[in-house]
Amino acid sequence: MTKHQVDKPATVREQDIQAVSRTAQILGLFDPETPELSVAETTRRLGLNRTTVHRYFSSMISSGLLERVEDSALVRPGRAILQLGSFMLGQQRIMQMAPAYMRELSLEIKISTVLSLWGTSGPVVSLVEESDHPTLVTVRVGSQLALDSSQAKVFLAFLPDQFHADRLTGSLPQPQRTETRRRIEAIRQAGMSSYVNHRGICVVAAPVFAATGICATIAAVGTERMLPEALDSREAMALKAACERLTKEMGGTWPEATD
Repeated sequence: MTKHQVDKPATVREQDIQAVSRTAQILGLFDPETPELSVAETTRRLGLNRTTVHRYFSSMISSGLLERVEDSALVRPGRAILQLGSFMLGQQRIMQMAPAYMRELSLEIKISTVLSLWGTSGPVVSLVEESDHPTLVTVRVGSQLALDSSQAKVFLAFLPDQFHADRLTGSLPQPQRTETRRRIEAIRQAGMSSYVNHRGICVVAAPVFAATGICATIAAVGTERMLPEALDSREAMALKAACERLTKEMGGTWPEATD
């Protein structure tokens, strides 16, 4: 006889941890040989009772982690899981493809270039290609960039979930919030961002798109004497061209600038 796990009284924190653990266990059952699951199969493999599995299936379907297979009692990974998987594959791909573009760009414009990926609450510096210019301006890999950075504003301008972008900018104090949102709208129209900070460091940033939307930004970083702020400068145009080529290779579409 199969022994099933029996739910015991637990604190709210323990219940939360148990729910996350069981959700992960259910998702871990899917593989190329098991693209779909039934309640009976899940019950047997995890040793849970059918009522518990039914409850988890219902909750995971509601949250998009699972979806029902048409005309059957089976379930399969849902849209949320597919989107997450696509996102992670896109991040791996951009990390493999971007270095060649960044090296070529840095050699052309004599400026360091920086690739940033979107983290939990903003851009994170993921790759840096330093230039051979006598004056070296660089950024440390792993740095979390502020929401008012050029790279963050480019992400916020093109994130598919604009409600999330509005929530993030809503956390900024006034008048920074209003100014950031104004700049984001300008970036959405121009397709790029440029900014000179109080230390005289200029950052020109442009988006890279995959099939699912924006997947990264590439920025040129230098002193304002090395790097013009104007978006029609030679350096900015070279950055834009590199990001457009990389976008095409990633299977994305560069948005047309609006007036």
